[in-house]
Amino acid sequence: MQIDLDRRAGFCFGVENAIKIAEKELKAGNKVYCLGQIVHNEMEIRRLEKLGLLTIDHDTYKKLKNTRVLIRAHGEPPETYRIARENNISLIDATCPIVAHLQNKIRTCYEEIIKEKGQIVIFGKQGHAEVIGLIGQTGNTAVVINSWEDLDKLNYHYPIYMYSQTTRDIHEYEQLKQEIRKRLRETGDREPPPFISYDTICSQVSSRATELEQFARDHDLVIFVSGKNSSNGKYLYNVCKSNNPNTIFVSIPEELQLPLSGSPQRIGISGATSTPSWLMEKIRDKIKEFYHL
Repeated sequence: MQIDLDRRAGFCFGVENAIKIAEKELKAGNKVYCLGQIVHNEMEIRRLEKLGLLTIDHDTYKKLKNTRVLIRAHGEPPETYRIARENNISLIDATCPIVAHLQNKIRTCYEEIIKEKGQIVIFGKQGHAEVIGLIGQTGNTAVVINSWEDLDKLNYHYPIYMYSQTTRDIHEYEQLKQEIRKRLRETGDREPPPFISYDTICSQVSSRATELEQFARDHDLVIFVSGKNSSNGKYLYNVCKSNNPNTIFVSIPEELQLPLSGSPQRIGISGATSTPSWLMEKIRDKIKEFYHL
């Protein structure tokens, strides 16, 4: 039996950077609140909370004064920064640079198109932390779409400017863009309004899908490790499953059922961009211990 860890799996740059910043602050003995879960992985959150990280929600944040709060990689809307100024909260801003750049692009676009009744459209998951931060750049006027049904929300007689949450499926994004172009042509307007789309999916995320397709095909069994609340985890698991039906999803080592069915000889272990390497290693070690490898 051979067990391979997917060396390309694990934290993306933005998440890794946010966790390093949190660890540095905690090791210095500072009291640190984190606004929302720093990463969508229960085991990693538990580890950081043992070090002293205090996770809070936005209602609690609004009541804080004269303290320090970490902004996670997902980013925050302008409202969060306004509250910090009013309540003398020192922000430790760990927003992913890619997300911060996207926020700036959307804010600039919104300021430029507001007079022409243009619509900013964001392909993303409603309520996702990153999406909340993005629509906040438009005074919460941006239209969030997550499916073909959501395309009915748009007015095809006015300009459309389209962006994507950084962790979404690039193929779905392309399909939605094509459908919007089609609907704009079908309005009957003498000259269809402008439609401009921007490639804002993180290259680290889009390349991971391609790499994972091959990794899945190269193994008899793939164990995909991810937190249940991770959007990226759900997406990459489906990529894995579509290329290797013999793929199982686990969040913690205790969920892995042993012995493994089907007597696989080559096992691959992979994970989301929010899955810590040490957790995938724990899964590997559990298998090795069971089979005396």
